[in-house]
Amino acid sequence: MEGLATSAFLSLSVLYLMISYVRSELSVEDCLALGYNRATLVCSSCDLLEKFELTSLKTDCLQCCKAEDPGPVENPVKKYPKARLEVQAFVKSDRPGKFPNLQVKYMGGQMPQIRLIDADGNEETLSITKWDTDTIVEFLQTHLESPPEPERDDENRSDNEI
Repeated sequence: MEGLATSAFLSLSVLYLMISYVRSELSVEDCLALGYNRATLVCSSCDLLEKFELTSLKTDCLQCCKAEDPGPVENPVKKYPKARLEVQAFVKSDRPGKFPNLQVKYMGGQMPQIRLIDADGNEETLSITKWDTDTIVEFLQTHLESPPEPERDDENRSDNEI
């Protein structure tokens, strides 16, 4: 009977440790290194990973997310004027051309990452190791500012534009 009690105690202890590990939170730096922004990542987004067969990312996502706040949004998504995508091999398509303020730099021997550059030239680097092309495009649409429209001279306008 004593062996059964010890076994049950050990089993419950292991279960508790597993639950504690899964529910633990990673530091802001650890989350950024994994490609997650703790300030903006809501836990409901982590549930969507299964839809795209990315369940391997869910554990880290849940450790970096915050519960949704039903209140007003005080901190909108931070937008950057420029970004540089550093990849070892990038899917050759027309997608990078849709972002004029995105520079693609092919880097050998390093994991893919994106460097977000603010107006002062400060850089924030995120790992995008397990991101697919659609995820990268969605991220850029969310976090990259639209480039300013070029100004046109009045002389170059057609009569239809006046």
